[in-house]
Amino acid sequence: MDPQNPRLYTFPGVTLDRFAGDIESRLKIRTMRVVGDPELTVKRAITSWGYAGLRPGIALIARPDVDVLIVGETREWELVEYVQDMAAAGKSKALILLGHVASEEAGMKYFADWFRPLLPEAPVEFIPASEPFWRPRTRTVTGD
Repeated sequence: MDPQNPRLYTFPGVTLDRFAGDIESRLKIRTMRVVGDPELTVKRAITSWGYAGLRPGIALIARPDVDVLIVGETREWELVEYVQDMAAAGKSKALILLGHVASEEAGMKYFADWFRPLLPEAPVEFIPASEPFWRPRTRTVTGD
């Protein structure tokens, strides 16, 4: 993590496929989605936790020192299309969509821990949400 920018991370260089897989595994995400070339080498990633639209999304992914933008969620017809167009145009760019719960849940736990001592007379409890989406098992579909 860059001490001057806690949203910016540097890595030794790993493929986007492995990078995204490591995130998915560590955060125990069932339905993370990725836009970009799986063989793209990721050295710098920037985050925008929660929702990210065209603003600040375009400015973040357009930075020349950033390979991948990690967000919780976005409108598919905006930022997803923008990053897909960048990749199709030969730019080394990618987007990782963690999902709403995976992106924000740690912050909610932190908030409960921070808020609890401020209001000791009230019960403050973090209640984890579960990821609402699931990935279907691979099935063979037979046609006529």
